[in-house]
Amino acid sequence: MGMAQAQLPTLSKKEIKQGWKLLFDGKTSTGWKSYRTGQPFPEKGWTIENGVISVVPQGRGGDIATVEEFSDFELSIEFRISKGANSGIKYFVLPGTTLGLEFQLLDDENHPDAKEGRDGNRLQGGLYDMIAPKGKIDKPVGEWNHARIISKGNHVEHWLNGKKIVEFERFTSEWDALVAKSKYINNPGWGTPKKSPILLQDHNDAVSFRNIKIKIL
Repeated sequence: MGMAQAQLPTLSKKEIKQGWKLLFDGKTSTGWKSYRTGQPFPEKGWTIENGVISVVPQGRGGDIATVEEFSDFELSIEFRISKGANSGIKYFVLPGTTLGLEFQLLDDENHPDAKEGRDGNRLQGGLYDMIAPKGKIDKPVGEWNHARIISKGNHVEHWLNGKKIVEFERFTSEWDALVAKSKYINNPGWGTPKKSPILLQDHNDAVSFRNIKIKIL
């Protein structure tokens, strides 16, 4: 019991003072819901154990999302992928769809998606199908990586293991040009929401998350 307790997420006094709050208590699905079915939380397909929430491979649980919606925020989350895995952390999700801006989670070495898209824009850490990550350092498959997403106004950043790897401005001509070249060109309104839940993708592969916290900016 003591070991399990020690692995539960906590916030330091400094983090609390800075405005951080936990999105996942490490023990329950409180604050999360099934995104597609409207269930409070999937009855199968996800597990919660010792401070870690995980996708069950081929468990068909579907994507999950925070009950709360966010606009200007800094999200901090640790993730661990398995060999050949594909998943994502999505934000500014288009209502009625599971399509949103996506911090790609991927085994670049073993998943074919890494070689698709344009100029590396489907590699782990990138803005999926839009912007390739630059100068990233991935931890090996099976180890924990640290992702941060910072959104303030139109400005967004992706960080991986302490390094900024993607940076962009929404609602600009450059942004519009990227959308026009992407798979989202036929999804009117994609990328335009200014508030949405944070979504964790179930792509049928084993992926785990822990220490999920957010600060409103």
